Amino acid sequence: MATPIDPTSTAFLLAENRQMPMHVGGLQLFEKPEGAGKNYTREMFEQMRDVEEIRPLYLKHPHRSIRTGGQLVWKDDDQFDIEHHLRHSALPSPGRVRELLELCGRLHSTRLAWERPLWETHVIEGLKDGRVAMYSKLHHALVDGVSAMRLLQSVLSTDPDERGMPAPWGANAGSGRSRKPKQEFTLSEVPMTALRGALGLTAEAAGMPAAFIKTLTKSVRNETSALSLYAPRTIFNQKITGSRRFAAQDWPVERLRAIGKASGTTLNDVVLAMCSGAVRTYLEELDALPDSPLVAMVPVGLNAKQSDSASDKGGNAVGAVMCQLATDRDDPEDRLTSIHRSMKDGKDALESMTPAQILAMSALGQAPAILTPMLRMQGIIRPPYNLIISNVPGPRTTHYWNGAKMVGTYPLSIPINGMALNITCTSYDGKMAFGLTGCRRTVPHLQRLLTHLDDEVAALEKAAGV
Repeated sequence: MATPIDPTSTAFLLAENRQMPMHVGGLQLFEKPEGAGKNYTREMFEQMRDVEEIRPLYLKHPHRSIRTGGQLVWKDDDQFDIEHHLRHSALPSPGRVRELLELCGRLHSTRLAWERPLWETHVIEGLKDGRVAMYSKLHHALVDGVSAMRLLQSVLSTDPDERGMPAPWGANAGSGRSRKPKQEFTLSEVPMTALRGALGLTAEAAGMPAAFIKTLTKSVRNETSALSLYAPRTIFNQKITGSRRFAAQDWPVERLRAIGKASGTTLNDVVLAMCSGAVRTYLEELDALPDSPLVAMVPVGLNAKQSDSASDKGGNAVGAVMCQLATDRDDPEDRLTSIHRSMKDGKDALESMTPAQILAMSALGQAPAILTPMLRMQGIIRPPYNLIISNVPGPRTTHYWNGAKMVGTYPLSIPINGMALNITCTSYDGKMAFGLTGCRRTVPHLQRLLTHLDDEVAALEKAAGV
């Protein structure tokens, strides 16, 4: 049975090309349960393969023909082949994390074919420390990053003794194991809702309050704001290739939280300051650091002002703050203070608006970044921001899959033309995991950013007196 594809998902499908695959991904690391045999990874693969029934989400693929009037529709794959989507892979010797990240970068580079359901998972063995890795990718037309994380969580348990747990694509996955997610916007949905808003704002949102005039004025002056109309050109803001490089590492959350507590800033401010200092050092090494501060698009959750409009749901709203990263400042303490002020000003601007107006503001900020590559206008329109940095909370406790302990989870995201680097963070079990996804050619030696991030943590600790 064919069902129409909504406009936002259609946009993600149509925006895709060889240089710009539009799927999100994730890398998980598992420790084998006690007593696992030498064939454990193969057995894990077979458990995931031999599911009785597949979730509908994992069966549909995009299709259009004369019969559909040229409209894109979702159609179930009547020749579904689980072994095409689920694969057993192995790392070359010496089986370091370096080889694993290299493999993930290559797997993340290839497009998902429209004639099959838009997902793929690799169970990976060969790590010299004996851990098992799992890399998955799903098209953004199907899910956003947070939804993909929830799909994985739905088959995990906090009980190391639980068995009989299905794969995420199993029809009975998540039954009785995870609470149903609240029907609210998540941070990773900002680009999707912003695209929808950019193509047609509601009348209520179009009637922007006086705060919009203030925000727009600050943006024109290139001051910190919820809206950015200017960002300096960097090596990140050019046409990209289809090849990807992936780098990942985690740091203890309490270590970062201690910096925030000592400096009077938030955990998210510290994450942004880490990224700011790392990117500054990286660009300095390449003699490519602009004089003006870089701007990052940062999704944020807000307690928005209530309104009587029918379009308001109340409660939490999600918007995007355009944060000046203070990369023009040499002192790490100055950068952290400036970032804290920039984020506070952006949040204050959004909190003076209703939820619909927040989405409209996000749309205005996102439209150049989303529509420019779709219209192939790179180099003509100045980038509204230089990179995306998102921080999505994850599970706080240890999780297991059929006794295998998940010891790490790292997000892979979507670089686009004009935005060659994406930094996504997620917290899990007391650690903050950074996933850096970049164009292999446009962002050379991406792994150096991990060293710079680590150096920046130490510099921030010293500056804060931790």
